[in-house]
Amino acid sequence: MGRIAVAVIVTSWVIPIFIIVNRIVPDPYMDEIFHVPQAQQYCKGNFRSWDPMITTPPGLYYVSLAHVASLFPGMLCMQIASLFSDVCSTAVLRSTNGVLAVICSILVYEIITCLRPTLDDRKATLYAVVLALYPLHWFFTFLYYTDVASTTIVLSMYLACLKKSYLFSALLGVLAIFIRQTNIIWMLFIACVGVINCTVAAPPKNNVQLDDSDVSVLKDGQLASNKGVTVGPNMRKRSLGNALGTVNHAISRTRTPLVTRSSGLFNELQDIILKSWHLKWELLVSFGPFFIVLVAFVTFVHWNGSVVLGAKEAHAVSLHFTQIMYFSLVSTLFMAPVHFTLSRASVMVWSFWKNKPLSFFQWSVALAAGFLSVHFFSIAHPYLLADNRHYTFYLWRKVIKAHWSMKYLLVPLYVYSWLSIFSILAKVQKKIWVVLYFLASAAVLIPAPLIEFRYYTIPFFFLVLHSHVNDYKSWLLMAILYLAINVFTMIMFLFRSFHWDHEPGIQRFIW
Repeated sequence: MGRIAVAVIVTSWVIPIFIIVNRIVPDPYMDEIFHVPQAQQYCKGNFRSWDPMITTPPGLYYVSLAHVASLFPGMLCMQIASLFSDVCSTAVLRSTNGVLAVICSILVYEIITCLRPTLDDRKATLYAVVLALYPLHWFFTFLYYTDVASTTIVLSMYLACLKKSYLFSALLGVLAIFIRQTNIIWMLFIACVGVINCTVAAPPKNNVQLDDSDVSVLKDGQLASNKGVTVGPNMRKRSLGNALGTVNHAISRTRTPLVTRSSGLFNELQDIILKSWHLKWELLVSFGPFFIVLVAFVTFVHWNGSVVLGAKEAHAVSLHFTQIMYFSLVSTLFMAPVHFTLSRASVMVWSFWKNKPLSFFQWSVALAAGFLSVHFFSIAHPYLLADNRHYTFYLWRKVIKAHWSMKYLLVPLYVYSWLSIFSILAKVQKKIWVVLYFLASAAVLIPAPLIEFRYYTIPFFFLVLHSHVNDYKSWLLMAILYLAINVFTMIMFLFRSFHWDHEPGIQRFIW
């Protein structure tokens, strides 16, 4: 088992499905009509060419160049540019994401074992394989989109930070932003998590250490002082008790906040700020590269006049607060065996009943925020309304817009989803971590006017990786759910094509 098993299992479905997809859909489709020609221009060495309809930076194209060069090293060495550009076919470019999907599954396994070192190897393998089947991630493995590359680089950046390779993590952050701009948020999130981990691991100022002057143990079991006075049997118990008391006192004073999670958010924040100030120079050296990347990104946005590169009018920053609620419901539905069960509902009810005043206040505030969001900040993007190739088109028309009251009736489900997410994360994560995760997810999703489930992949991966779901049954049910959805969406994509009256060509259903 382990990383090799994960790679083999994921490869076993990537290769055959990749062959089927490229045999039935050999030509670029949907957003590929922009990405594939642009990557082919780079293969020709024409790096000044740029399609103004592309919104993301060219990071994926450079990754593809490295991938093609690894497949055809002889052509690169011989500098036969024409032949090198010929091999940049749609299928070869798509294979970039196939390779990245296998690497991503290995990264998920490594992160799981890093976060949970005592976890059984078979369980870690199972969890990584199931996450590789996550429908949005799985589907775009076989197309030339930026999603798989973005997820892979962000997870590699996170793994490097967990292993305290902060400079390497920041460099990976540059690549992640070069693939998709919103990854600046995940870079900042990862840097903040790294700071929290450093402060938690740091010993307190008043650290009590035992030395030889406290107590020493002789081979015959007698305790002796550093002056060589042997303690007799009658005094041994009392001396041993004093020594153990000193040890317990030292342990209690050196215990890190990670052990107990009963402290409030304010106490955690205060503790982190104080320790960060105490470690300011160490943190500055370790996390300074992240700050340099942030400054460079802000400078670029100011120079560019927008976060996106092209099609700025169609992708203007908005206040789409409902997006964060869509994410909560979609994520919990993809984790339905964890969040939507009788046992989970009973836990939520008991938690509400146990802390009635506080829970009532939390639910009231959350419901009020939800109703205000769906009433004032629900955005129907023109692409969403006009493009019937996306599943979100049908969800919008058949569910959310089925009746004027439907969007309000869904608010309690949104609120339940977020509270259930918070509840599960708070069991194993510090409260400040949960707050940072919510803020990062909100910062990525709220400015996006278009409802795209692809945008939910990275926050979903972070959610699952840090929920510490241990129930085999839940993971197996999630695997069955993902397999059923993947089979359905791939069949619809490959074999349920249709035509538009106003535009030639074959149309296919896609996420």
